[in-house]
Amino acid sequence: MAWIPGGRFWMGSEDFYPEERPVHEVQVDGFWMDTHQVTVAQFRRFVKDTGHVTVAETPPDPADYPGADPALLVPGSLVFTPPPGPVSLDDYHQWWSWVPGASWRRPEGPESNVGGRERHPVTHVAYADALAYAAWAGKDLATEAEWEFAARGGLDRAVYSWGDEYTPGGRQQANTWQGQFPWENLLEDGYAGTSPVGSYKPNGYGLFDAAGNVWEWTTDFHTADHSAGGKNVAPASACCIPSNPRIEVGATRDGESYPRRVIKGGSHLCAPNYCLRYRPAARQGETEETSTCHIGFRCVVRSPGSR
Repeated sequence: MAWIPGGRFWMGSEDFYPEERPVHEVQVDGFWMDTHQVTVAQFRRFVKDTGHVTVAETPPDPADYPGADPALLVPGSLVFTPPPGPVSLDDYHQWWSWVPGASWRRPEGPESNVGGRERHPVTHVAYADALAYAAWAGKDLATEAEWEFAARGGLDRAVYSWGDEYTPGGRQQANTWQGQFPWENLLEDGYAGTSPVGSYKPNGYGLFDAAGNVWEWTTDFHTADHSAGGKNVAPASACCIPSNPRIEVGATRDGESYPRRVIKGGSHLCAPNYCLRYRPAARQGETEETSTCHIGFRCVVRSPGSR
């Protein structure tokens, strides 16, 4: 873990997406943070020690998803498959599919496995899975403010976690998408999917993959913007983040909206032509029950008395 010293910083951005506004000053206390996203090998040790069964591996209770297509009421997760050519960016169903049997062990579906990917970030983990791992490890998940402060690496108000230039010296700084999303991946960074943690230089606080590779869960409920007063709302634009298809837009459970947490950092599927969210200020809302091939997490440990 790396020590994040805490302090005041300007959270958010006025220059990109509406949910990142308004920019406002925030104070965070010092804390420890994992230097990299939790890996497949680490998560495997947790499962072996506890017997934990992830949300993606658990048969869903139909009562939790009233009105859902019965075909979706099986264990599974969301998997990205690039279309063969250009498609409209208005419909993410053209590249996201619900795959029965997909899970952290089988990230592309029942016929796949994680052999050789032990140092890659674990994926297909829902919010509850991340919390369970953190509790087992004696840690926690970061708040949105803690995560953003740490990802900035001391570069307050910089666009990226490494500065203001996307590719300084022509070099890729994070595992993101190069080319026209979702069909043309130029692989300029060498990776078609996730990359081993630590494949790129760390930020100023010693954190690897503070942008790209996989999105990361935080504890905050998603708000429409930074002035929404903590109200749990759906994101105005889902961007490259699909929700659990069992949950229809606007659906409620027991009269309440399905809880959405803030995820941060962007992923290997973020591209300038579609989802320029590999920035510290970027934020998306995701339903707690959702798992995909590009969402993971890392943990924090707070000092006594910190918030």
